[in-house]
Amino acid sequence: MILAFVGTAGSGKTTLTGAFGKYLEGNGYSVAYVNLDTGVKNLPYSPDVDVRESVTAWELMEEGYGPNGAIVESYDRLLPAIGEYVSKILKLDGERDYVLIDTPGQMETFLFHEFGIRLMENLPEPLTVYLFSPDILRKPSDFCFARFFALMIDLRLGTTTVPALSKVDTVERIDDYRKFLDDIEYLTARLKLDPSTQGLLAYKMCSTLPELAPPTRVVYLSAKTGEGFDELETLAYEHYCTCGDLT
Repeated sequence: MILAFVGTAGSGKTTLTGAFGKYLEGNGYSVAYVNLDTGVKNLPYSPDVDVRESVTAWELMEEGYGPNGAIVESYDRLLPAIGEYVSKILKLDGERDYVLIDTPGQMETFLFHEFGIRLMENLPEPLTVYLFSPDILRKPSDFCFARFFALMIDLRLGTTTVPALSKVDTVERIDDYRKFLDDIEYLTARLKLDPSTQGLLAYKMCSTLPELAPPTRVVYLSAKTGEGFDELETLAYEHYCTCGDLT
């Protein structure tokens, strides 16, 4: 099973990759780790495939690139070897129960660079986990954005994408978040009361979600406490078998 963790910088992708991998290993599964972040210096896991063996962002910065330019240039240089990385991941997929892919901290690098797109389209039915943290959810339209962005990732990568709220151990009233994320009808009703242009746009977007979005459910995760890991494991199993959808 191949799981790719995608999310903005600070959403906890790398920490969660390591913690979920340890959880799976503790349950008797064999796990392989793939690091696709050329800018990370320390990892909480030992990668079986590591793009930093070919190029790093900090080395490119020493050549005169700025931080963002170095990241983009690093994937330009990795692109000719995309077939090699696909082959390595496929080999690991045949040898291990799980392959966990840790994507770049700058999510746009993975979503908008050809390296990320070509990698994902050549992997057999990978499950993408879209992580977003509680601090971006301040008003109803933010919840609409998070749910809709998961759909956009699904469209861009061509993979089944599971929206996942990370760092739930930092949330005091998680049920308040669940009402907006789990119940689209409730969220849409709240958005209908917002007379602003932003509220109207969010209302129209969320009204289409039941029709557009594939059947799935939001996962609530904490790398610190392990909350939601059993649910994510179940979702991965459901994705790779024929016993049901992800609702």
